[in-house]
Amino acid sequence: MPVFSGSNALGAGAAGSPGGGISIPNINISIGGNDGTGGTAVTVQILILLTILSLAPAIVIMVTSFTRIAVVLSLLRQAIGTQQIPPNQILISLSLFITFFIMAPVWTRINSEALQPMLTNQIPQSIAFERAVVPIREFMLKQVREKDLSLFIDMSKIDEPKNITDVPTYVIIPAFMISELKTAFQIGFLLYIPFLVLDMVVASVLMSMGMLMLPPIVISLPFKIMLFVLVDGWYLIIGSIVKSFG
Repeated sequence: MPVFSGSNALGAGAAGSPGGGISIPNINISIGGNDGTGGTAVTVQILILLTILSLAPAIVIMVTSFTRIAVVLSLLRQAIGTQQIPPNQILISLSLFITFFIMAPVWTRINSEALQPMLTNQIPQSIAFERAVVPIREFMLKQVREKDLSLFIDMSKIDEPKNITDVPTYVIIPAFMISELKTAFQIGFLLYIPFLVLDMVVASVLMSMGMLMLPPIVISLPFKIMLFVLVDGWYLIIGSIVKSFG
């Protein structure tokens, strides 16, 4: 009984007729058209997409309205005294969607003026990047304080810019962030006042009744929640945050 090795069988199949053995097909994987013209464009698009995805969290925090919204909502939760209610996931999700709502005109301009022309090969990547930065710079410059901007211009040791368009983006971003933090703390202070007054009233009542061992927060928390619901707090606060960006 004859015995054939695997290598001999494969060799025989390769050397024999097309139907007389095991043939190993050639597999070619290509991206784009058959002429190869679309491969480069698709590769560049994938590279740009991966870069944007990796930098997306930093971009959202640094150059959008996210910082102000997240800080205000966190201070609101502390002012009410509900500890971890709403949870961090809900606050961050709400902050993100409000950010998308506020920044929608900016994203629309970036898509129409930079992204779509680049994807259709009307402009190179460098021009697309320059066009994409313009709407973001305009948004930040509307919110940044002149004092904060002057601080970073002085610390950067650059020549005094003749106009606002000459200010580098890396100078605008930190000035914008500290301006957002200041505005968020100002809004948070105003949110604290009514709840602080309610805490003081409850503490005074408990002290006059001799109930010194009962924490005022235990009694005032239900009244804070009731007050917040009666005045439709979410409507007022979210509306005020959105309107604060003008």
